[in-house]
Amino acid sequence: MKTPLLMTILFSILPISELRGAIPYAVYNGFSIPLAAAISIAANVCVPLIAFLFLESFHKLFYKIKPYKKFFDRFVENARKRVHGKVEKYGYWGLLFFVAVPLPVTGAWTGALGAWVLGLSYKKAFFAIAGGVVVAGIIVSVLVALWGVGTQTIFFKTMH
Repeated sequence: MKTPLLMTILFSILPISELRGAIPYAVYNGFSIPLAAAISIAANVCVPLIAFLFLESFHKLFYKIKPYKKFFDRFVENARKRVHGKVEKYGYWGLLFFVAVPLPVTGAWTGALGAWVLGLSYKKAFFAIAGGVVVAGIIVSVLVALWGVGTQTIFFKTMH
């Protein structure tokens, strides 16, 4: 049986939905906004740990395969060339702000993948990503609160 709590946690750790889907889902299913945010943020903060472990273990296995190694080395070299200046300029703060923007493809999964590809310190990247997750959670919570107030106002105006 799928409970709203388990589904909220699942949405929080899925790459597509993350906080942007988990918080509205939880609120829709009766959670208060602070509780929905707390659960979603706590689950989403685990994403970089899962991602780093997953990427590191699979990468070691696949790196033994020549086509993968060739593709990966070329991909990483190109990625590092493209973002080297920005990483040098903004560092881990840039990673935090990137994850904090609650738009598609800017969450904890993409932040962790980027940090891993760029060879950033896992510990520092984790804290930057976690900070971004907290900021994104606050932004999404505020938007859900504003949306809820707006829809209630519109609903009650149309009822009278």
